[in-house]
Amino acid sequence: MQVSASSSGPELKAAKKDIKVFPIVLAFMISGFVGLFSETALNVALTDLMQVFNVGSATIQWLTTGYLLTMGVLVPLSGLLIQRFSTRQLFIAALVFSSIGALIGAVASSFGVLMISRIIQAIGTAILLPLMFNTILVIFPIEKRGAAMGLISLVIMFAPAIGPTIAGLVIEELGWNYIFGISFFVLIIALIIGIFKMENISETTKPRFDVLSMLLSTLGFGGVVFGFSSAGHGGWSSPTVSISLAVGLVALILFSVRQLRMPTPLLDLRVFKYPMFAVGSFMVALSMMILLSSMLVLPMYLQTGLVISTLSVGLIMLPGSALNGLMAPLMGKLFDNYGPKWLVIPGLALMSAALWLFSGVTLTSSVSFIIAIHIMMMIGVSMIMMPASTNGLNQLPPELYPHGTAIINTLQQVFGAIGTALAVSIMNNGSENFISQADNPNNPSLLPAALTAGVQDVFLFGMIISVIGFLLSLFVKRVALPK
Repeated sequence: MQVSASSSGPELKAAKKDIKVFPIVLAFMISGFVGLFSETALNVALTDLMQVFNVGSATIQWLTTGYLLTMGVLVPLSGLLIQRFSTRQLFIAALVFSSIGALIGAVASSFGVLMISRIIQAIGTAILLPLMFNTILVIFPIEKRGAAMGLISLVIMFAPAIGPTIAGLVIEELGWNYIFGISFFVLIIALIIGIFKMENISETTKPRFDVLSMLLSTLGFGGVVFGFSSAGHGGWSSPTVSISLAVGLVALILFSVRQLRMPTPLLDLRVFKYPMFAVGSFMVALSMMILLSSMLVLPMYLQTGLVISTLSVGLIMLPGSALNGLMAPLMGKLFDNYGPKWLVIPGLALMSAALWLFSGVTLTSSVSFIIAIHIMMMIGVSMIMMPASTNGLNQLPPELYPHGTAIINTLQQVFGAIGTALAVSIMNNGSENFISQADNPNNPSLLPAALTAGVQDVFLFGMIISVIGFLLSLFVKRVALPK
């Protein structure tokens, strides 16, 4: 079922009276905002949590690793869930999991309890995000999806933007538990809206659960995400990393072969037969790889290299990240009018230039210079993510929408984990090389300069990935609108 709608704000109305678009979009926007806000907001609290729970950095990182691992395991199953259960059932389930996770986090008094809350939150987010994108594809016609996706992207990108800033204020004035408490309160509001206003926008089928496919998917995506996440903090020579990656890669190969041979696969890989989907999904994955690795090392550089407080770091990163979110509706309208090519090519060129400039930061770089480059990079990101993914999904037939959204979200999780792991590894190697070449390697005053050298290498690596994405963008063509 497809219904037409206007493209902005409260004026969203369905062309068919049985589908009310605005409450559906509002419920998804609120819940998606909170889900992504809580994910990034917690990152700035990790240092405080190490002291609260008396654990080391390797242990505290499991709050992020466990979240990514849960997402990596469950998101590939979302295509099956969307076909088997109604929109309303899945939305309510996602909000219940997210709300319970937030409530547990708000009252957590030990690291183990907080870890459980993160896993439960990840379950809710893993259900919600693919469902949200699939719903937008169904309720909006192809010629208006850009504007609709832009509105959703406004929330998706704005939440991580203000997460660190708000978290810094909350931690300073109230305490880290209130990050979860605030999230719980807003999630309950979204849940109430969903209970009364969420509608079933597509017909459900009863595809069978293929146990072997589910096992291979779990081992494959879970192994790869766990392996790369562990490598970022424990080193590539660890047997755990080697075994996890080996098991994951073998399982993914077997999973792919099985899916291509099944008449009703768990995750239909035939979507890659559509060239614009293939190109778009990998451009989005590479962009997510760059984005997450940059969001990891830039705060470290600001805090350790330039000796800037946590709250100030959030304020420095706010203009670029906020502008990225605020530009999303504009990018959606430009996509609807002109297609993706004139957005993604300049966007990747802009992002490549920003990363090159970032690779030259030093201990004397000014804050205004950092803010300007960050704004440049985030504008580039806004020109890539939504246009590339929407154009790719537009090429798919409706019966493949659940599989397409599941695959794009899965690739983002996997490439995000790979990007952060490689960023940590490259940064550590660059720092170690800098220290080894110093006259007095044991001098603690070398640490800021050493970390900055490692950060330079990470941004240089990001530029190489961005150039690869730029070459991919040259093959982008606008998907023909239905006549």
